[in-house]
Formats: sequence, structure tokens, C-alpha cells
Amino acid sequence: METPSDRHEYPAHWEADVVLRDGGTARIRPITTADAEHLTSFYEQVSDESKYYRFFAPYPRLSAKDVHRFTHHDYVDRVGLAVTVGGEFIATVRYDRINAQGLPATSPADEAEVAFLVQDAHQGRGVASALLEHIAAVARERGIRRFAAEVLPANSKMIKVFRDAGYTQKRSFEDGVVRLEFDIEPTEASLAVQHAREQRAEARSVHRLLAPGSVAVIGVGRAAGGVGRSVLDNLKDAGFTGRLYAVNQAFEHDVTEIDGVPAHRSVRDIDPAAPVDLAVVAVPAPDVPEVVAECGERGVQGLVVVSAGYAESGEEGRERQRALVRQARSYGMRIVGPNAFGIVNTSPEVRLNASLAPEMPRPGHIGLFAQSGAIGIALLSRLHRRGGGVTGASGVSTFVSAGNRADVSGNDVLQYWYDDADTDVALMYLESIGNPRKFTRLARRTAAAKPLVVVQGARHSGIAPTGHAVRATRLPYATVSALLRQAGVIRVDTITELVDTGLLLARQPLPEGPRVAILGNSESLGLLTYDVCLSEGLRPKPPLDLTTAASAADFRAALEQALADEKTDAVVVTAIPAVGEGPSEDAELAAALSAAAATGPTKPVLVVHVELGGLAEALSAAASTGPNAPDTPPQRATHETASEEPPPPAEAATAPRLIPAYPAAERAVRALSQVAKYAQWRRDAAAPGKVPEYDAVDEQGAAELITELLAEEGDPRGSDLAPEDARALLSRYGIDVRGTLPAPGPDEAAAAARALGYPVALKTTAPHLRHRPDLGGVRLDLAGEGELRRAYEDLTQRLGKPAELRPVVQAMAPRGVDTVVRAVIDPAAGAVLSFGLAGAASELLGDTAHRLIPVTDKDAQAIVRSIKTSPILFGWRGAAPVDTPALEELLQRVSRLVDDHPEVVGVALEPVVVAERGLTVLGASVRLAPPPARDDLGPRTLPAAY
Repeated sequence: METPSDRHEYPAHWEADVVLRDGGTARIRPITTADAEHLTSFYEQVSDESKYYRFFAPYPRLSAKDVHRFTHHDYVDRVGLAVTVGGEFIATVRYDRINAQGLPATSPADEAEVAFLVQDAHQGRGVASALLEHIAAVARERGIRRFAAEVLPANSKMIKVFRDAGYTQKRSFEDGVVRLEFDIEPTEASLAVQHAREQRAEARSVHRLLAPGSVAVIGVGRAAGGVGRSVLDNLKDAGFTGRLYAVNQAFEHDVTEIDGVPAHRSVRDIDPAAPVDLAVVAVPAPDVPEVVAECGERGVQGLVVVSAGYAESGEEGRERQRALVRQARSYGMRIVGPNAFGIVNTSPEVRLNASLAPEMPRPGHIGLFAQSGAIGIALLSRLHRRGGGVTGASGVSTFVSAGNRADVSGNDVLQYWYDDADTDVALMYLESIGNPRKFTRLARRTAAAKPLVVVQGARHSGIAPTGHAVRATRLPYATVSALLRQAGVIRVDTITELVDTGLLLARQPLPEGPRVAILGNSESLGLLTYDVCLSEGLRPKPPLDLTTAASAADFRAALEQALADEKTDAVVVTAIPAVGEGPSEDAELAAALSAAAATGPTKPVLVVHVELGGLAEALSAAASTGPNAPDTPPQRATHETASEEPPPPAEAATAPRLIPAYPAAERAVRALSQVAKYAQWRRDAAAPGKVPEYDAVDEQGAAELITELLAEEGDPRGSDLAPEDARALLSRYGIDVRGTLPAPGPDEAAAAARALGYPVALKTTAPHLRHRPDLGGVRLDLAGEGELRRAYEDLTQRLGKPAELRPVVQAMAPRGVDTVVRAVIDPAAGAVLSFGLAGAASELLGDTAHRLIPVTDKDAQAIVRSIKTSPILFGWRGAAPVDTPALEELLQRVSRLVDDHPEVVGVALEPVVVAERGLTVLGASVRLAPPPARDDLGPRTLPAAY
């Protein structure tokens, strides 16, 4: 007889693409009744030993009954998942719900027995670990909370999979079998394991793209010019260390090479003994599917698709892009693009320029990621050439221009840069952030190890660029920017600032504080620098004017003295050329600055020079000759000598630190300010805050109330709670909201005031007047009934009838500062806590601080102090300071409520009056909805093919 679970529809949302340990991709999907042939073929390729480990006995082949059992699932109590590559099974996993006696069961039984089988050729790739994450997520969705597995003691690989997953296990041994039992709810340990595996796998997948042993360029023309031929020429000119192949199906059969590069009509024609690691695809979009199929069958590991005609061209192109990603992933390949500019790796071991950039960048330690080809060109050009504002050439480690970023994204490249020894500074130009929650997590981890500078284009348009299909966020740009700064990201507004800040980070140490010494031979330029420092939040000392008569020796002595001062964290040197100065004077000054900078290797030095010509050339040639002190950063010299050929590896590795020179004080100081704030973030991140435990928190009671309220509403979109329900829920977390009494008429208002006790406030609750005291909808400090009745009459005469205004009476709170506390669940960014002062001025100026939830004690302190109007809370103009510790506690209680209960998708406390002692919440609203999906708690997956 058919049961309800037998009628469950195919769960398409369980399908997912994953990156495996070696960087290849695979697809995980539910097994269906149509998979009998796939399952039989898969089983035939599994070794006898693996079969024995799975069934505890010799089991050479599956019977028809076995095949039926393993392909027929109800997707509730019996579930099977398969891992496929090229459409063929490479692994399977199955769970069966069981009761306490280990017998087949149905819900509400919450335990299941799980078993895996991985094809021998794919063991060691992390397949079983990925499958365990996915089958556990499926089981949780179906109400299963615990797994049991029986494993033979000799099956050490499978035991290790369970042991390393991060779950707390109970292990027993009986009848020659190891029995493992463990809860499958995500834990801090299991998430840490999952994230570490994700990082290694995704970093490896990018490494396979950036460090191939061989490259095939598909779409190479016989004549010079054209995209494919340009990429091939650029690869050759860069000195790619691997093998190159030119491919074009239009080649005549007698064409065997193009400019010395072996030529073939198809990648399938390349010697089977020679692997092809990377293919650059430069053929018209309609021809790409055939090329991808050939590459997949040939075993190509990754693709760079420079072809256009995809999502950027409209809906038809978007569907073509989705099909491209699905097809490539089915073969285990990752894609940069389509519509990509290309990728670059300057490592001497690789020397890859698989891009449209005609010049190979100099090797260095700056990683670049750009979603725009045009911006990528501009970034490479600015870092490559001399001049252009900040002088001197700077080297690049790797460059990725992702185009439509249908597959490989900024998140993947961040994973690679995190432990890439050749990348010390990461610069990113982003036009969209597909997964802000993940990007923030990765950025925080990366920024703790190396600086990450980001400029975001299209930030004010509110829409993603054509070709970028991303989840929408309701958060404004300013909020997203604040959240990224919280994660340690250095946010800048322009490409110029991106380069200015990146070069300073690449060349100089981080300052230990905001104290800046200014010295130079122009009093005016020094004063300008001083003013900019104040505007940018730095603490400058009065400029030291060396006068226009200052010699190189004077500059050196002043710089050495400034660096020796314990109260100086950084030095800005300002210089203007003297009349008649020539190259020799510039060289002398550059050498003097270099020698002086070497005496303070832990403090950054910047140069502001209004005429970059002569001094810039000299700075490019100057180098420090002093020995490096032990356990200190390398001594700084000024800019490296620019040349057409990059320096050899040894020279690049031992090159001294360089002094950047800027053409304007504001550019230098703005870069220094960004770097100083990042340095402070690094110091703060080294000692993270804690999420404290508070009294008067009833988590279980709140959960029961939420379940009850959601059941009453029954609206899957969620709803706003009635005021009394909101107060009841907030009280479970120790948040007391001062009550109100309705006042539909003056008599009722008077009765309410007598019940509450004078003085009272009379205010409207109509949506268009709520929290708008500037419109006259609030009357305070009403000391008696007569005053209350007069206020009521005036209110209704001026603003409307009582039925429209919905007046209420509320007891007066102690005087203080009116503030606002909010929390929202954004579908893309996650849970966000916001704080600011109440009132139209704060809203108009956008003076609101934001933090991701959960909020620590340090976060709470920082959010209160980070708004521009925070001095009002701390005794501005002689006023008494208010109780900020009580405010910080309230912020953390709200954070705890939202973090504990994902059904709470919105909280607004307004106003919160913070007095000298204590605070009062005068208004509150809470919105509940079924909990949104948390992709950060689920198994590792690649984004869906947009």
C-alpha cells in the first residue's frame, strides 16, 4: 500500500555541485528509479575489497532486488544520493530511518542508519566527506537528528571520514563491527571542519587554473590578430613554462603548427599521453558547447571562456550561460568567465598570461581580481607603468578577470590568496557580491592574515550589472560597506584609491597608531597635509618646515629624528623642487630618504611631491644598502628600477621595501588613513570579544511562544506581532517595553493617565505619524488631567480624528537621549544589528552603525561609539553622560534573541531613552516568519548556474 512518504515528489533542491579536495567538481543528486543502469555500471567498477567493506561479505554483483531497493526511495525515511562526474556515478550514500531497536521506522523516529560506497578510482578526493555533509543536511530537513553507522575495523578510510567530520561521536565494538553514533546538528567544530575543507578545495580549484602544466587555446586563427591568436601570442611572449597547443577546427589537415606551437583541429587530437590542464575558449558562443564537450572528454581541468554572447546579451544569452556552467561542471571543470578578460600568474615557475593583456605584469606580491575587463586593464596598467600618480612599478602575483563570473568568483580567488605565499596584498574590483554572507566570512579570515582592499562599482544603482545574476539584498550600500569594514575589508571609493592604498600596503609596514609626523621644505604643503590628516581621522603633529633651503642632509636628519620619536607612528615627507634642481639633486634627496627610512623599518614613510618628474625618477632608482636587522621587516628603499623585463626570482624575493610617492597630499593621507584603520582592526581582531550570558533569558519559553504565534498567523510570508505579543516575546530576553493604554477619547485618556500615574505622554500610533514627533503627534510631560484634555483636543483638531490617529497614553520615562535599535534578516547578508540616535537628522545623514549578528561585547562597545553623533551619549557640551553600559547590554540581548531564533526576522525598538542610569524602551515591533534558509550552515555547494 502506498504511504504518504511514497508520494513525495523528487527533491530537486537537493541537487548541488561541489568542489572536491583535488579542485575538481562533481554533482550530487538524489537517486531515482531511472538510475538502475547507472547503479549497476557503477557497482561493477568498485573493487571486491570496497564491496566487502560495504556489505561485510563477498558481494560480487547486485541482484535485481538490490537494484530496486537502492533506486526506489520515498525521500523521507529512505534516501539515496549519488555523486556523478560526466553523468556517471562515482559514489553513493543511503540512509534508512530506524527506531530504538534498529528496525525500519517512520517519523517521529529521529535516527537513521547511513552507509557509503565510493568508487576506488575516486577515493582520496574527499567524495565521502562531501556526501556526509549533504546526506546530513537532507536528514535534518526530514526530521532526523542522529546517524548510526556500522563499519568494519579494517575500513580505516571510512572511520576517518566520520571521525574527522567534527561531530561528537559515541563508538562501540560488537561482533567484530565498529558502531558509530553521532548527532548531525551543525556544531562549532563541524562547521570549522567544513569551512577548512571548503577553503582547501576551492583554493585548489583556482590553483589548477592559475598553474597549469599545459594550455590549449581554442579558436586560434592562422593570421595575426583576433582574440584567440592574441591570447596565444601573449602566452608565448610571457614565456609560459608549460606546453602550448593551438586549436581550431578550421585548420587544414596539413597545418601542424602556428608560430612554432603545435596545431590541432580538436583537443581530442592532442597526444593522449600529454595532459591538457587548461583550455582558453575563444570561439563564437554557439560553438562553445561542442568545445566544452571535447574538453571534458579529453580530461581538461579548467576553462577560461573569453567568448561573449552570454548573460550580458539578454535572456537567451543567460540561458546559454546556465547551460555552459552545467555542462562544464558535469565534467568536473571550473570556468573563468564567460566574457572574461583572462588570467595571469607571474610566478617564475609558471609565467602564465592567458589573457588579452599585451604585456606580462612584473612579478610581485599584489593579487588582483576584477569583474570588469576594462577595469582590469586599467589596474594592470597603473601597477605596471611608471608615473600615473603614484610612482614606480609594482609587481603582481596573480590576476583574474572573471567577466560574468558564472562560476569562479571573488570568493574562490580569496580562498586561493589566503594561503598563497606569493600574495601579500589583495585588491578587488567588484560589481556585485553573489554571496555576501560567505564573502564577509572569507574576508574576515583573509584580512587577519593579509590586507584586502575592495572598490565596488554599480553600488548606487541598486542593480547588478548585466550578466551578473545574484541574490538581491535589501541593505543599502552604506550598510554593506559598514559590515565589510567590520570584517576587516579596506573599502575605497575609486580605482585611484584602490591603487594608492594597495601600493602603500605592499611597500610599507602597518602603523602602530594614528600619530603622524609631517616634515618638508614647503610650509604650505605641510599645512595642507596637516589639514587632510585631521579630516581623515589621523592625529598629526604640527608640520616641521625645513624651508626651501633644506638640503638632502637636512631631510635625512629630520626623517631619522621623526622615526626615532616613540610618539610617531608614521611620517609624511612633503617636497617641492627648488629652482634649478636637476637629476643629481633628486637622486641625492632620494638616497637620503632611503637611508633615513632604513633607521625606522617598523614605521611607514610616504612622500608627497607636487612635481613628480625628477624626484620620481630618482625614487625609482634609489635603494637601501644597509643590512636587514634580525626579526624585523626588510629595510625600505624607494621605488624599484622600472624595466621592460621583470627582475629574476631571487631579486624579486630580496627586493627592499619601497617608499611610495604621491602627487597630492590628500591621496597620500587618505591611503595612510585607510591603512591605519586596518592596522587597528588587526590589533582588535587579535583579541576578539565574547558573547556574554545574561540573566532573565528564557530561550525555551521564547521558542514555545514563537511556535505558538506562527501557528496562529499561518502566513508563510510572516507577519508583525501585536504590541502585547511583541512585549511578551521581548520580555523572555530581559527586554522590558513600557506599556501603553489606548485612548480612543478624552475620557479614556484621562482614565488611562489615572491608572498609570502622572506625568504622562500622549502620542499617536498611526503608521504615518509613528516616531515622528516633528509632526506634532507626541505631547510630553502632561502633569494633570486638564493639561491632558487640552493636549488631546489640540491633537485631534490639528492631525485628525481619534480613529485615524489611534492615540495612546504612556507613563513618562526618565529624561535621556532617544536612540533606535533595529535588527533585520537580510536574505543575502544574514542577520544585521543597527543602532543610531532617533530623529530625522540622523536618518537624513545616514548616521547609523551596523554589525553582523551575533554581536560580542566589543562589537557592542564599538557600535555605540562609531556613529558621528556618539559624543551626545558621553556628555557633549557639559551634559551628563548616559548609561552606555545598559545600552550595550540591550544591543547584545537583541542580538541574542535574533541569533537564537531565526524566525525573528525583524526587531525595532524605537525610541529607546537612555538616561544617566538605566534606559527605557518606549516602543517595539517584532516580525516573525518561517526561518529563512541558512546556506552558511548547510553543506558545501557551488552557486547554482545562473
